[in-house]
Amino acid sequence: MPSLTRILRFTSQLWKFYLGVVVSAVVVALTQLTVPFVIARATDLAVAGVRSNDHHIRDIMMLAVVILGLDVVNSVLTNVNGWLGDIMSAKMRQILSTRYFSKLLELPQSWFDDELTGSITSKLTRSITNVTDFAKAFSNNFFTLLLTTVAVLVISAIYYWPLALLLAIVFPIYVWLTALTSRNWQTHQDVINHHIDTAGGRFQEVVSQIRVVKSYVTEASEQQQFNDHYDATVTATRQQSNHWHVMDTARRVVLNVIFFGIYAIIFVRTAKGYFSVGDMILLIQLMTMARQPVQMMSYIIDVAQRAVAGSKDYFSVMETRPIHVPETATTTIREPEPGVPMISFDNTVFSYDGVNRVIDQVCFDVNPGEKVALVGESGGGKSTLVNLLLGLYPVTEGKIMVAGNDIAQVAPDALRRRIGVVFQDPALFSGSIRENIAYGTEATDEQIRDAAHRAYADRFIQRFSQQYDTLVGERGIKLSGGQKQRISIARALLKDAPILVLDEATSALDTKSERWVQAGLESLMADRTSLIIAHRLSTISSVDRIVTLDAGRVDEIGAPAELAASGGIYAELLALQASSSKADRKRLERFGIKL
Repeated sequence: MPSLTRILRFTSQLWKFYLGVVVSAVVVALTQLTVPFVIARATDLAVAGVRSNDHHIRDIMMLAVVILGLDVVNSVLTNVNGWLGDIMSAKMRQILSTRYFSKLLELPQSWFDDELTGSITSKLTRSITNVTDFAKAFSNNFFTLLLTTVAVLVISAIYYWPLALLLAIVFPIYVWLTALTSRNWQTHQDVINHHIDTAGGRFQEVVSQIRVVKSYVTEASEQQQFNDHYDATVTATRQQSNHWHVMDTARRVVLNVIFFGIYAIIFVRTAKGYFSVGDMILLIQLMTMARQPVQMMSYIIDVAQRAVAGSKDYFSVMETRPIHVPETATTTIREPEPGVPMISFDNTVFSYDGVNRVIDQVCFDVNPGEKVALVGESGGGKSTLVNLLLGLYPVTEGKIMVAGNDIAQVAPDALRRRIGVVFQDPALFSGSIRENIAYGTEATDEQIRDAAHRAYADRFIQRFSQQYDTLVGERGIKLSGGQKQRISIARALLKDAPILVLDEATSALDTKSERWVQAGLESLMADRTSLIIAHRLSTISSVDRIVTLDAGRVDEIGAPAELAASGGIYAELLALQASSSKADRKRLERFGIKL
């Protein structure tokens, strides 16, 4: 159980609860063990009283009072133990969940690229539930029973060592038979977990994309895929359960045979006078107490195996390495020295898979206050450059410099505080408009309204009955694309970072809204370093320089007027814009350019 002991070390701050569970379990075990001795004594007194016609009612009643007292203490401490177990498991859930969430926040973007959101959530829920269920079951029940069994072995040995020997061999036999089933059980459990996680991931995708599902009338196929995954879990569970219960029957038959021998020895030795009637009742009660944890072992092992599987999933995430940040990493970025570019891509190379280069030997500078547009075909590397600039992925070769600092040597939060971004897909959280605009800042209402006004969002916000307190729904589903984009722009305005990245920031706006927002963006970009990915040539024409990309490489760099006459990609786009042929419009679409 190294995975479970690792969980205990991982939650070592709960040691007071662990200690409380141990102490209360020991006391509960002692009270349970004392009761059979009292009953044995009362039995002997009653038998002696019948034979000698002597009345021992007072002594027997005193013993009954002792049993009552022990039972009361047992009841109280059992519930104290249960309370400690409940609180301990709740705190364990809190610790494991918060550390998991904290780990997710520091993982590289590449990890999220390979995982389904629903699968991440499913693994977290299952892992932590399984681990905390085991902790609760062990503390509330099994630990006390385990202590009781050890004590019973010792007492049995004192009375008659063959009894203790028979009782002792139950456990290794039971554990050995259980070990035969564990590998098979775990194999099937891995299959079950895979299908549950995959189905959970797809479930979340379908819910978040429900309009696409409905518009393409794919409800039936999505339902079938979902059903197929859970059909597979039923098949795996049937195979797992068949093997488990066949072996459990074998375990229980062995247990019954051994206890038959134990009871036979007790009865025979009582009949021969070696044990009194009280001794017989004492030993039978003790054997019954020892039998309970053995019978519970199937349940405990089942819970333990689920916990082991859950802890493996948990630590597989916790062991994922984040992007390496040197201990000497810069935590602040100041304004660049005179003559130093604000942004510099220096022979930058990047590959998602380590083989195919998406960005290949890209070199260009962006000076302080300069507006530079990136132009290229869809998939040509424009958004990837933005992701690299934000430090979401480490470059494969070369460097990216910000204000003279290699971003590989800059703490990620220090880098990202200097950059305001409006992504191509508006990223809103469930909550109010106010909360979304102020996300990441501690802005006043006046500052929020000012940012919304400059992004031309205030006008439509005022039309809502709740205005800035209007709830936008998950991912902003209650708002139109243009409204979501303007709120994203307001958020970037409020951040007021010296570097601005507009990743096709006006792509979701109609012509009228775009003019309003563009005016706000022009004001925002004044005296700021701006990197722009635009969908409209009218936006590109107003920048200081254009960088055209072709298959991840820099094709041309120059002012709009220079590139318009160069015969390159930008000149081609201008010529295509002037044409109205279907082929030319299709060619423009490859660059994501709107007419």
